[in-house]
Order: sequence, then C-alpha cells, then structure tokens
Amino acid sequence: MLTEDAIVSGQQSGRVFYGWWVVFAAAVGIALHSGPITVGTFGVFLKPLSRQFGWSRGQISLAFSMFAIAGAVSAPVVGRLVDFGGARPVILAATSLYGLGAMALALLSGHIWLLYSIYLYIGVVGSGTTPVPYAKVITRWFDRRRGLALGLMVAASSFSLAALPSLAQALIAAGGWRLAYVIIALMVLGISIPVVALLLKESPQMMGLEPDGGTTGLSSDAQARGEDKDEDKVVVFAQAWRSNTFWLIAGPFFLMSLSFHGCILHLVPLLTDRGVSPHDAAIAASLVGVGGLVARLCSGYLLDLFFAPSVAVYLFSSSTIGLVLLWSGAPGFVPFAAAFLVGIGQGAELDIIPYMVSRYFGMAAFAHIYGYLFASFLLGAVVGPPLMGLGFDTMGSYRPIIGVLAFSTILAVGLVSRLGPYSKLKLRAAPA
Repeated sequence: MLTEDAIVSGQQSGRVFYGWWVVFAAAVGIALHSGPITVGTFGVFLKPLSRQFGWSRGQISLAFSMFAIAGAVSAPVVGRLVDFGGARPVILAATSLYGLGAMALALLSGHIWLLYSIYLYIGVVGSGTTPVPYAKVITRWFDRRRGLALGLMVAASSFSLAALPSLAQALIAAGGWRLAYVIIALMVLGISIPVVALLLKESPQMMGLEPDGGTTGLSSDAQARGEDKDEDKVVVFAQAWRSNTFWLIAGPFFLMSLSFHGCILHLVPLLTDRGVSPHDAAIAASLVGVGGLVARLCSGYLLDLFFAPSVAVYLFSSSTIGLVLLWSGAPGFVPFAAAFLVGIGQGAELDIIPYMVSRYFGMAAFAHIYGYLFASFLLGAVVGPPLMGLGFDTMGSYRPIIGVLAFSTILAVGLVSRLGPYSKLKLRAAPA
C-alpha cells in the first residue's frame, strides 16, 4: 500500500523527486475539478433536461453563465486566500463542497430557479478546485521544468474533458440523468480528496528540498530568452493590473474562453441538429478534450524551450481553423476534425496563464494575480454559452454565432502576439 512515509523514503533515497508526486496529486485534482466536470457534461445533459422540464436551450445555458459568473467573482478571493493561508486547505474544503453541490443536481425539479441556484453555488465553491491553488503549488516545486510540470498537471483536465461526455452519455442511457449526476459527484468526492490529502505538499522547503530536485537556477536557454529569476520580481496585484502586460494576457484569454465555452457547451446539440447521432456527437465532444490533452502535453514542454506568447499564437490559430471548419457545416469527418482543432487551440490556457504570471510578475502575489486573470477567462464562459443559445433560439441556427467566435480567436492571436519579453516588467515593491 502506498503511504506518505514510503514516498518520502523513496525521495530521500534518490529514486524520484517528490515534486512529481505533487504533480500527480494536482493532476488528479484537476481532472475532477469543477471545470471539466461542469463543462464536459453540460451539453450532454442539456437535451435530457430540456425534454424533462420543457426548458429552452437558452434558459438552460443561462445556468452555466451563472456558474461562470460566480467562479469569476470568487477566483480572486480564492487567490488571495491561497497566497495567505496555503493551497491545500482551500482545495480540500472546496472539493468537498463542490462534490456535494454536483450531487444536488440529481434533485432538480421543474423549478428552473433551483437549477440556477445550484449552479451559482457550485460556481462559488468550485473556484477553489480550479488551477488557481494548484498552480501556486506547482510553481513553488519547479523552476527550470515549470512549463512541463504545469502542462502535465492541466493535461489531466483535457483527459477528463475527453472522457466525461461519453461517460455521462453512457450513464444517462443506463440509468437516467439523475443517477448520472450522483455517480459523477461520487467520483469527485471519492478520488480527489484522498489523493490530495495524502500527496499534495505546499512547497519543497516543507520537506527539506529545493525546486527541480535541488536545482534552483534558470537554464542558459531561459537566460537567453530574457527570463529573470522569479525572486528578482516582487510585484503586488495593485501594480500588476495597471500594467499593459496584465491586460495583454487577460484580453486574449477572455476571447479564447468565449469561443471555447460557447462551442463546447453546444457542440452536442449542434451536431445532433445536423443529423449526427447522440453517440457520435458525444465522441466529437470528447475529441475536444483529446485535442486539449495533446496541446497541454506539448505546450508544457514547449514553454520551457520557447517564448510563451509565441506558443500561444500557434495554438490559438488551431482553434480558428477548427471553428471555420465547424462554421462550414461540412459533413463526414469534418466536424470531428473541427472539434479536435478547437481543443488544441483551447487546450493550453490553463498552463500558459500561470506560466506567464510566474515569469512576468513573480511569486509574491502569484495566486492573487492569477485569480484575476483566471476570472477574465471565466468571464468568457459567461458570454459564450448564452450567446450560442440566444443565437439558436432567435435564428434557428448556430452558424452565424460560430462565425463571431472564429473572429474572436483571430483577435486573441493579435493581442497575445504583442506581449513583450519576460524581463520587460521591472516593477518592485514589498508585498502588501
């Protein structure tokens, strides 16, 4: 049986750097956090709920917007709590509360205010399960291999996003949508909490270790790219949000989130409206997660070798191509290729954002700054789904709105390409 003492003994004998066990624990938590659970299953549950209660797609989509608004408002608060009180207690409490909220969806009745109330609740508590607290831990454990560690962590989210649509569809077919909600919630409670409680440690110093297994300096390649050591940047949030750098990160990721969430939450009904079977539509939704998994594994490695905004440009462009293919309405394999490309374009946001925060702003207020940037990402999720739902309800088609989403990704590419070198920001102050 794996125990904490056994893992520590292995670390001390030199067999494995404990930081990779921390990455594993974070990956499990990220795989079952509020993002992939809610996003990955929302579209699958949309039609069953509509048939059961007679709600329109626009009405149901509004619930997800409430979830995203609540998360966006809560994320900066979570970041502040993590910076001052630690990530582990925030994660454990939030995961417990989110799992209970997800289970409560099985109790839905014909009153749509109950749907909205539950989604508001899981949006608030779910913000403590997002990458905001986990990324703070990972960036403490890794420096030279920070991009790879973050990429491996968030790749688990893409794996979950790929598996959950098909899993939810199978559970609904086997036992109905109420039982499906209960089983998914039990996965959150029964897997995430024990793994995080056993393995997640706040920092290497707690175990007498150093980042990267004893190597704290930046590589020569990193120095050539103009990176400063994080300790040389002591930037507080009051300074960060006034910088152009902050907004050149926030803007593109808001636009990419808008396009991603608008597309993925309506992908299953969009494709079934075009004659694709529910089973094949769920497979297409899973391919979004597969594309994200590929992107996150690759981007994590690439971030340690190349300039982060350049990596973002290439990945974002893939999403543009995918949305154009989806807009075309071409049949056959095209919708599946489009879903995969959209996933590639959207698959790197959760590791690129914290990586940029650590390199541009340092670690003094990392979670606080990242919390606000993650909030901007969530605000995109507020706009995208109801925009798609409203477009369908008013025009009877998703096609015009998909064109708008494609244009938003082009704008995101232009904005992120304007980010300067990591060493450009030289703000210094004592943490407040």
